[in-house]
Amino acid sequence: MEALRFDLTILAIPTFVVLMLIESMITGRRRSSGAPMRGYTPRDTAASLSMGVGNVLIDLFMKGVAISAAAALATLVPWKLDSTSTWTWVGVFLATDFCYYWFHRFHHEIRLFWAAHENHHSSTHYNLSTALRQSWTTPFTGMLFYIPLPLLGFEPKLIMSAIALNTIYQFWIHTEAIDKLGPLEWVINTPSHHRVHHGRNVEYLDKNYAGMLIIWDRMFGTFEPEVAAVDYGLTTNIHTYNPVRIAFHEWAAMLRAASRADSLKNAWNYLVQPPGWSPDGRTLTASQMQERLERGLSVTPH
Repeated sequence: MEALRFDLTILAIPTFVVLMLIESMITGRRRSSGAPMRGYTPRDTAASLSMGVGNVLIDLFMKGVAISAAAALATLVPWKLDSTSTWTWVGVFLATDFCYYWFHRFHHEIRLFWAAHENHHSSTHYNLSTALRQSWTTPFTGMLFYIPLPLLGFEPKLIMSAIALNTIYQFWIHTEAIDKLGPLEWVINTPSHHRVHHGRNVEYLDKNYAGMLIIWDRMFGTFEPEVAAVDYGLTTNIHTYNPVRIAFHEWAAMLRAASRADSLKNAWNYLVQPPGWSPDGRTLTASQMQERLERGLSVTPH
């Protein structure tokens, strides 16, 4: 129950519901760019909400583990930052968002982590309910990426609040109802930037990992603007609304590929190489597909 005190996302759930209802009433129109909004479908929305409920229940337990782990790590450093200071809040905001960028990037570029994150990209629709299509396994894989925060001297409670605020922020960017936002597009993560991130278009794969600030993508070379219409989903869509299959489909596919590998080295590579890696090149990673695209060769997402 201690974790509940710092889980601001639980308090935000009624607001999420209201905003989804509002969005559902305005979908079917066209954005100013001329692209149609796909709106909601009952089975897709139910699948996303089921994933969200499962994530919340698992995360409640894992937040308790995370708080205890952060408290233990905090004892390893002799300094503590003043949690009442504005500069500490600014620092934890920036540090948390920076950690999130790398958490998110690793969960796309290493298949073992992608297996935990893939379900968030499994919808071919893009609306606020998609934001709630959250993993049942990233609560276990994600803690590693926030280890630096208690070692920097931030209090565990402050860290948990900052992570929750980062998560809440990302809810509103899962929409087609908001077009580009002018100069803000240079600094913050926006619906336009995140639509790109959810695209299966080859040029959009593994781009725009930002949580709140798009500056990290601009700094580390992973930024891509929204130009072409976005085709949402996975390179190979799984065509299911079953939440258990959505949650564990990629885990099963990854372990199946590793178990059938012709060597221990290739079995290991199936776990740690980017999604799409294969020893014979029959399937391609995102960077390999993008390289072919740049060379003018045909590329079909597999």
